[in-house]
Amino acid sequence: MKYKKLSLCFAGITLSIGVNAGTPKDNYLWLEDVEGAKPMKWVKDKNAHSAKEIKSYPGFDKLVSNSLEILNDKQRIPYATRKGDFLYNFWKDENHTRGIYRRTTIADYGSDNPKWETVLDIDALGEVEGVNWVFKGMNCLYPTNERCFVSLSRGGADAVEIREFDLNGKRFIPVAEKGFFLPEAKSSISWIDKDTVFVGTSFDDKSMTDSGYPRVVKIWHRGTELKDAELVFAGDKKSVAIAANTLFDGLTPFNLVSEYHTFYTASHSTYKQGKLIALPLPQDAEIKGIFNGLLFIELKSALTQHHSQFNQGAIVYTPIDKLVAGKPDYHLLASPSKTSAISQVSFTKDAVYINWLENVKSKLVRYKLDDAGNWQTTKVNFPANGALSVFDVSQLNDDFFVNYTGFLTPPSLYSVDSKDLKLKKLKSMKAQFDASQFETKQYFAKSKDGTLVPYFVVMAKDTKLNGKNPTLLYGYGGFEVSLRPKYSATIGKNWLEQGGVYVLANIRGGGEYGPAWHQAALKQNRHKAYEDFEAIAEDLIKRKITSSQHLGIQGGSNGGLLMGAAFTRRPDLYNAVVCQVPLLDMKRFNKLLAGASWMGEYGNPDVENEWQYIKTFSPYHNLHKDKGYPKVFFTTSTRDDRVHPGHARKMVAKMEDMGYQVLYYENIEGGHAGAADNNQAAELNSMTFAYLLQQLK
Repeated sequence: MKYKKLSLCFAGITLSIGVNAGTPKDNYLWLEDVEGAKPMKWVKDKNAHSAKEIKSYPGFDKLVSNSLEILNDKQRIPYATRKGDFLYNFWKDENHTRGIYRRTTIADYGSDNPKWETVLDIDALGEVEGVNWVFKGMNCLYPTNERCFVSLSRGGADAVEIREFDLNGKRFIPVAEKGFFLPEAKSSISWIDKDTVFVGTSFDDKSMTDSGYPRVVKIWHRGTELKDAELVFAGDKKSVAIAANTLFDGLTPFNLVSEYHTFYTASHSTYKQGKLIALPLPQDAEIKGIFNGLLFIELKSALTQHHSQFNQGAIVYTPIDKLVAGKPDYHLLASPSKTSAISQVSFTKDAVYINWLENVKSKLVRYKLDDAGNWQTTKVNFPANGALSVFDVSQLNDDFFVNYTGFLTPPSLYSVDSKDLKLKKLKSMKAQFDASQFETKQYFAKSKDGTLVPYFVVMAKDTKLNGKNPTLLYGYGGFEVSLRPKYSATIGKNWLEQGGVYVLANIRGGGEYGPAWHQAALKQNRHKAYEDFEAIAEDLIKRKITSSQHLGIQGGSNGGLLMGAAFTRRPDLYNAVVCQVPLLDMKRFNKLLAGASWMGEYGNPDVENEWQYIKTFSPYHNLHKDKGYPKVFFTTSTRDDRVHPGHARKMVAKMEDMGYQVLYYENIEGGHAGAADNNQAAELNSMTFAYLLQQLK
């Protein structure tokens, strides 16, 4: 699944292969044995068959070369974050397939050819240690950034090995020198100070939740054994995760300990002078940060305080001292309209910034207190109809970065001065396909219950509306994730320039219109997302942009579940389906890897009345003979320790035994992302487009 509020990259995974009482026997359970000899032979046989068929497409090699040229393009923007006097960037190309972590000076970054200094070479590290390391991030001690935690994954899995790194000395700190080290697990570690951290990991067989994430938080002091770390808090085993981290208000620390009961509800406490103090926050609110002694939250449901009513989706704040005293005093910063939602909240030295979505198009607004204590708002002058992403924001600085892009607009990187809101374009990606021949349109389809659902269409300006255009409809629709306009050169080169039409669906379950848009498709209302998707498909056909014969669909993770539901519900609507790292067996999803953490989204299949609605959208249980399903292309990864590869494996085996033609490719590396390096990504991307072109042209 795609995580947003929690960075749930914590470890320890238990594979359960029991049969649910009262359910039909599952003849394909053996395929859940991820690296067993028999399942792996099955995987390799399927891979060989699918690769041979898909790669027979006459233009396959050209698709691969297009993808590699794009992925390895040395002129792409080197996005960077500030740490001290340097800007740091993680970079992959044909010479660094696993990547290098590198830095340059702030002054030099704006030049056409910055001088980069390599800090950590992942390819070299893997070669020396004989491990196919994948870089999973660098978490540094604020504000000095002298010491960092480097997360390293074997093959791209979520489980990581964590090592302490000296950023100035460009070396790992060995345990012999009292360096912090955590063996491979889905761990949580956060700096308190240079010699003290919060840690959650697989201490023993009782220290992880049913979802496979830390159940306990401890304080660990430098130079002591991990087993001697001091317990701070132990949560419920049925909760998703327990984690602790330190927020900063400028230079003032605020220690936060959180128990995530579900994916969308949590209880928070602050850890102060050796004691936990419960914070009376709404359990479904999302903490956005602290600023000027105030804690800001986003409301996922309406909140009443005294005679004040705060709407769902609003950003409100309370003085921290009142919150800690158990008497929060909420005030409104911003509240969305029916057509808007809040995408990001960021804090600089003197202002708060909200990145809004207005009908899925970005708008950046500064909120600044005047001398009278009133918030004054100013729109930052970016072009309309694009997508903005704010990053490298710190309360130690006035300036920050914004990335601006659109379907047909290559990304541009801007520096924004928070004082006067002046924009300075630092970098622009060159056009990697000829966008001048294409156009973007936004339409609204009417869903079954009358809801208008937006979607974007990218197509050639001279497209003939004759129902014959190969069209790819992409969707996700879950976990309050918003799909926004985005420049993709691989879609441009390998789909649009091949005569294809690209469609992005903004169905319910996502966050395009805030919490209500997400909550409208939760649990027993999951079918709303699928009805939205079908409405868009039917609208495309009604407009004669395409027809069922020429319509393909694509989605991954929760979007893979969407794909499974789509073709089992309405096989007549689609002629191609790309189902990536999918959830499909919704009877067992909560027993496989991180699946238990998603019951807040789908429900609990072990509760009979919940299973009654879950089974209506469980693709694995809705397969039938003689339904005329299209030839589906399933992809997954052996190293995906988030969504179990058994979902896709079992679906394929069951469909084949029913007599359906199915294509299946399982990358041995890659984790939930599906690929561990650019070469693998280019290969998988090209197989996807070759399959679509074979099916839809």
